[in-house]
Amino acid sequence: MPGITEVFKTCHYGYLLHVNAMRRLTVILLCLLVRGTSMYASLSDIFITPDSSLTDAIRKAREMRRLGKANEITIHLGTGTYFLDEPLRLRPEDSGLTIKGTEAVISGGLRVTGWKKQGKLLVADVPDYQGRPVDFRQLWINGTKAIRARDVSDFEKMFRIRTYDKKNQTLWVPKNAVEKIQKAPYAEMVLHEMWCTSNLRIKNITIQGDSAAVRFHQPEARIQFEHPWPSPMTPNTEHPSPFYLTNALELLDEPGEWYHDIREHKLYYMPRQGETVKEAIVPVLETLVEFIGSAEHPVRHITIQGITFSHTTWMRPSEKGHVPLQAGMYLKEAYKLRPQIDRPNNHKLDNQGWLGRADAAIELRHTENINFESCQFTHLGGSGLDYIIGCKGGSVSKCLFTDIAMNGFVCGSFSPEGLETHLPYQPTDFREVCTGQTVEQSEFYDVTNEDWGCVAICAGYVSGITIDHNTIHDVSYTGISLGWGWNRDLVCMKDNKVHANLIYNYAQHMYDCAGIYTLGNQPGTIISENVVRDIAKPSYVHDPNHWFYLYTDEGSSNITIRDNWTPEEKFLKNANGPGNVWENNGPQVNEQIRNNAGKR
Repeated sequence: MPGITEVFKTCHYGYLLHVNAMRRLTVILLCLLVRGTSMYASLSDIFITPDSSLTDAIRKAREMRRLGKANEITIHLGTGTYFLDEPLRLRPEDSGLTIKGTEAVISGGLRVTGWKKQGKLLVADVPDYQGRPVDFRQLWINGTKAIRARDVSDFEKMFRIRTYDKKNQTLWVPKNAVEKIQKAPYAEMVLHEMWCTSNLRIKNITIQGDSAAVRFHQPEARIQFEHPWPSPMTPNTEHPSPFYLTNALELLDEPGEWYHDIREHKLYYMPRQGETVKEAIVPVLETLVEFIGSAEHPVRHITIQGITFSHTTWMRPSEKGHVPLQAGMYLKEAYKLRPQIDRPNNHKLDNQGWLGRADAAIELRHTENINFESCQFTHLGGSGLDYIIGCKGGSVSKCLFTDIAMNGFVCGSFSPEGLETHLPYQPTDFREVCTGQTVEQSEFYDVTNEDWGCVAICAGYVSGITIDHNTIHDVSYTGISLGWGWNRDLVCMKDNKVHANLIYNYAQHMYDCAGIYTLGNQPGTIISENVVRDIAKPSYVHDPNHWFYLYTDEGSSNITIRDNWTPEEKFLKNANGPGNVWENNGPQVNEQIRNNAGKR
């Protein structure tokens, strides 16, 4: 057979498996990996299936590159779900790699089987994972997210707080709101406060008359009652803050709800009408893929195409509570200042805070040109994709972000842990700053579905980012948030572009928001030809008039906002710095611009 020997010689570790010589010659080369993992390979291509090890495939590609057998290697993932037992870690030695998928899902989940009927409920044992009991905050049944048991199915019917006692770190609520859960060991309260929601683990409940005093565990109790912004609205205001209760078996009373009894390793689920549980997945990982470089040795030129990333959780709210400042960035310490701090070029500062950042399914640190094409980020319990620090270039193109608990796409610093969040961030080593990322032709919807204060696209201290022709809809708060710091001082932000995005049905749960929102001094930044329309109308927001299509918030400076179509000129310019230019924004904008916005 002419040519077979020649083809065979190009494949190390391989042998001839099958030849069909009737009408055409088909050569399939089967390659054997270490520890029995099988894959089909040539010098530059590695083919794997769901019963193969992704870690082994990445290591094999790394070795091929190290030994000079190939510079650019593609790993092809066949159809199916690849369950991980730890995050994949891509390092500088993996530079030049491409990972492609054909209906391939990379999952951080664990299947739960063996369901038994118990009255109206189905019950299953939750197996140990890696030798330990597992806890989680999400469950997917037949590919649909189930509802963690809560006291209301309709958020319009949430109870309202009565008294907010900062001194005694006690929240007073109606008695009938909490009677059911007085003995529930791990119940939580989700408290609505202006532009954020807090997750508070309930420590105890004391009934007095028609009211109840609710106290919470530390550290969130201290943070919640000491931090001034955002604050809950008390009954002396027109719209006192609502709340809902969750994570108690006593609240499991609606089809589609679930509860995990971690002490007994039991998972309870109330099926929907006519529903049969064919697949139940709980998340056991918080992150699926980590890109780990350094300023001197970044991870370079990796492309991921056509992969779905699914089934993560984020466990901090179960362990330490979750009290955010904004956009899901949680407070580690925060308190009011007396006297206030004088800040030249800015108004006085009445509070201090230091922040942490939620985990994401994909996290990048010190990278160059890491690209995602036609990928899906779905069924995620933290954020989706996060360019955290020191990332240069990289594009997210034609991707889908949906069913995500927190932010969809995240990029840049939101104040380093050691920097008080209102201080200007201008690092000595500019390599820390995320620069030159692109998010384009992608769709975001049903993101922020647990932490309502998160956003679809969340960019902090960034430079040269381009957010272009995306469609964003059905999100809890703001669509695109650009900038950070509440400060007019010159920082590392500059030359950002937000162009031709379509944003609608935003603010499903929170106000003090906009379709596009900015913070800080950003010379050269242009926001142009976007379309923002159709804000949601939840009845329980703190101020029903405090929403906007475009919103330049504190410190926003040197930004050009032009040719953006909105149904009316409902904009806010709050405590802005100099140099902002507003040109031709509102319903009069050219129809062609309106029709051109969004994913094409």
